[in-house]
Amino acid sequence: MHVRTVDYHTAGEPFRIVLDGVPAIPGDSVAERRAIVIGAGGTATAPRPSELDTVRQLLTREPRGHAGMYGGFLVPPDDDEAHLGVLFWHKDGYSTACGHGTIALGAWAVDSGLVAAPEDGVARVRIDVPSGRVTALVHRSGGRTTGVTFRNVPSRVTALKLPVETSRGTVEVAVAHSGACYASVPAAALGLAVEPGQLAELTAVGREIRAALAGEPSVAHPTDTRLSGVYGVILYDELPSADGVLNQRNVTVFADGQIDRSPCGSGTSARLAVLAAEGRLAPGEPLRHESIIGTVFTGQVLAGGDALGEGVVTEVTGTAHRTGEHGFVLEPGDELGTGFLL
Repeated sequence: MHVRTVDYHTAGEPFRIVLDGVPAIPGDSVAERRAIVIGAGGTATAPRPSELDTVRQLLTREPRGHAGMYGGFLVPPDDDEAHLGVLFWHKDGYSTACGHGTIALGAWAVDSGLVAAPEDGVARVRIDVPSGRVTALVHRSGGRTTGVTFRNVPSRVTALKLPVETSRGTVEVAVAHSGACYASVPAAALGLAVEPGQLAELTAVGREIRAALAGEPSVAHPTDTRLSGVYGVILYDELPSADGVLNQRNVTVFADGQIDRSPCGSGTSARLAVLAAEGRLAPGEPLRHESIIGTVFTGQVLAGGDALGEGVVTEVTGTAHRTGEHGFVLEPGDELGTGFLL
């Protein structure tokens, strides 16, 4: 087996783009392809065995990857209005949305010449993902990419103060759908802070909250059951205002206990929708969103829409940088096969 990739990081979170070495993925849309890849009887975090899923395992397991690896398979878009489609994956399976991956894909599409871009200005890269069509606005200056703004599908809030029982007591969580479903809770309400030294405790309670919300009506997507169920739990700290800008730090625990090193792109969309629904953030007002490693996204809610109704459109801006190009091989007789997770 030979698989070729180009790797980026977005604010510290990896994104591995698979260029070739994978079988064709059937389906008439990106969402349908994701369902086919997961397989009948499989789930988003426990897909059925397949030739394609063998590649995912190869790239997310040691010695070629690691438990925090994230990436995507390039697929045809749903129609000619988009430049590309993508199936997002991680160590456990396949997600419906990925903001940091969209930012990386926007940078790659321009870097690779797939999408023409000006020396100075903005290039629009339209990407079909399982949750819909998103746009990466790639900012250019002097022939270089200086940042990417991720414009998400509409985000809507389905609960603001939902009580959840945890081993650390009862907490109130907010639930928002922003391409994937996120539950957010102040870390302080759990006696914690978003700090690397408390990562084990943050991960454990994030997994606990996700499990506790299984079957909760507010985590069901209003129109598409394929987008239902909590994907990530966002634990956040309030930080002092930065020049009058709302300022928070978060860590997102997603899938089966995976940690987002970035401030989480679609998770930032969810936070923006919640803050708008709470009346804390007006359209056009910025949110400074910091990750557990100190990297930053900025975001805003665009004018129009209602976070508690049909949803609001959000934009999240960050940077992505290429980290390498790789040709991965699985040799016959390699007793470790697709590798292992620790």
